[in-house]
Amino acid sequence: MPAALSLLQQRHSAPSRQLGEPAPDEATLRALLEAAIRVPDHGKLVPFRLIRLHGDAKLRFGEQLSAIAIRNNPELSEAKYEKERLRYTFAPLVIVVIASLQADSKIPEIEQKLCAGNVAYNLLLGAYALGFGAQWLTGWAAYNREVASILKLTENEHVIGFVHMGTPQIEVPDRDRPALADVFSTWTS
Repeated sequence: MPAALSLLQQRHSAPSRQLGEPAPDEATLRALLEAAIRVPDHGKLVPFRLIRLHGDAKLRFGEQLSAIAIRNNPELSEAKYEKERLRYTFAPLVIVVIASLQADSKIPEIEQKLCAGNVAYNLLLGAYALGFGAQWLTGWAAYNREVASILKLTENEHVIGFVHMGTPQIEVPDRDRPALADVFSTWTS
């Protein structure tokens, strides 16, 4: 079996809380990002961009998100507040994948979002191929306009996901997958 197909058959997400150092070094990260942006892009719009969160910035980001969370829900428990504050600190690297939608384009927004989603998935595949672990997460922060403002997103930009990356600190078991017969059919008319 070709190595690329084997990679696809083995790929799985590693929980962000189980990702530690090392993350990809600068040269490896650059190569990974260059590969990740090679996605189908109808109209060559490049409807995506990437933001790196690393080092102390991850905690500062989480602190700003936890402030939003408590403002939106003053009854938020201390445990949930702390979860929000620390959410981005476990993996050594987080790449925020942004959909930059061009509303005046003839290319439907769904295609532009799928293009950005492919970037996120390529990050997962590439990280796995390089021996790293990764997990694509969204959560409330991906859909919140105050968070978008913190990330300095424009009105036409949306978070597709937060891709947490690092080295798995545990053996990650695979999860159950659907049987092909349950999801594949042939149209006959």
